[in-house]
Amino acid sequence: MQRIAHRMGDRVVHVGGLPTAEVFAQPYLEMGVTTYSSAVFNFVPELALRFYRAVRQRDNSTIDALMKSFYLPLIELRDKKRGYAVSMIKAGAELVGHGAGKVRTPLTELDASEREVLRGLIAAHA
Repeated sequence: MQRIAHRMGDRVVHVGGLPTAEVFAQPYLEMGVTTYSSAVFNFVPELALRFYRAVRQRDNSTIDALMKSFYLPLIELRDKKRGYAVSMIKAGAELVGHGAGKVRTPLTELDASEREVLRGLIAAHA
């Protein structure tokens, strides 16, 4: 990626879809990738913007705090089952009143206890 960025300069545009892209935001910024698509923006947009601003300002204390309190627990939830990258975003949107519909098979919905974990993460950061 760095080789391409150095060769192309400001002519390179990287469009990538990563679940929980925030974990890649700092190293990508150092390579010149200044933006990313945040799925979290769908259910806690203020948190997503706060994190983005912290990355752009290189505010490592805020980045670390949000990683520990929100993003790493969210990733732990995501990693419980294959396909949960989609399921947890749809569940998060629904929990804040933005119906996103059911996931398509073979994906599965979060179970009741997992939804409560997500509800707690949202409540703590909304």
